[in-house]
Amino acid sequence: MPDFEPFRGDLLAHCYRMVGSFDEAEDLVQETLLRAWKAADRYDPQRASVRTWLHRIATNTCLTAVEGRARRPLPSGLGPAGDDPHAPLTPSLDIPWLQPFPDARLGGPADAAQQRAGLRLALVAALQLLPARQRAALVLREVLQLPAAEVADVLDTSVASVNSSLQRARAALRAAAPELEDLREPADPDERAVVERYLTAFEAADVPALTRLLADDVVLEMPPVNLWLAGREHYATFMERVFAMRGPGWHLRPVAANGAPALAAYTPDHKPHSLQIFSVYRQRIRRSVTFADPSLFRHFGLH
Repeated sequence: MPDFEPFRGDLLAHCYRMVGSFDEAEDLVQETLLRAWKAADRYDPQRASVRTWLHRIATNTCLTAVEGRARRPLPSGLGPAGDDPHAPLTPSLDIPWLQPFPDARLGGPADAAQQRAGLRLALVAALQLLPARQRAALVLREVLQLPAAEVADVLDTSVASVNSSLQRARAALRAAAPELEDLREPADPDERAVVERYLTAFEAADVPALTRLLADDVVLEMPPVNLWLAGREHYATFMERVFAMRGPGWHLRPVAANGAPALAAYTPDHKPHSLQIFSVYRQRIRRSVTFADPSLFRHFGLH
């Protein structure tokens, strides 16, 4: 019987891209491995590699799971930016929000390096806009870089149908998220250093220092609050509000999420508060997605 365990991180990332939920992705990987174990005697190495075979099972498991379900968005995918940094921060708990992905769960170094670039939040959020089979075709072909013939085998369709789905999926992404010039969104080599300076300024409650690290068109969003803000001035005003409400003395811990630098934030009274994931370009923070849900800390091995 093939050893499936080395593929767990790969499958977890794949299922996460398909469903946008780390919790659900873990369950789907377990279901995938159970199905693979039950069907192991029917696996034919002449037809497909173990990896492709497992991705076929995982993809079909995910397609069943997402059928008829609402997509998982970020606030920026639901409406225009807000114009009031003092607006009420009311959680919208009825929305199935996109969740972050802990990079430590990707597996070994080689697997992690291959997978990390395809986990950027902007990409995963954009993927949720696509019909499920288009989403699957795009992930298998563009992110996992399977040949079109293997994608057709996974989806039990023709190469022509796969290419047609890919064309429609790419057009939909360009229309919905034109900033996604490259689906693999290469990391800024200086991004972690920028986020380390952000950490220092945040812990010092130094809003001017924070503001100097921001791009002019920076975006701040805070699921499960259905509000997002755009622009350096709004971001700065919001941070002044945070420190006025909660005081100084925050503690931030570096983590890695969605192939990007991230910070786990603890309030001045040492309680878990939020996970902040950053997009950095040309040494400026362009986006901060702040998941204000302490229950997500467990995915990162944090308390």
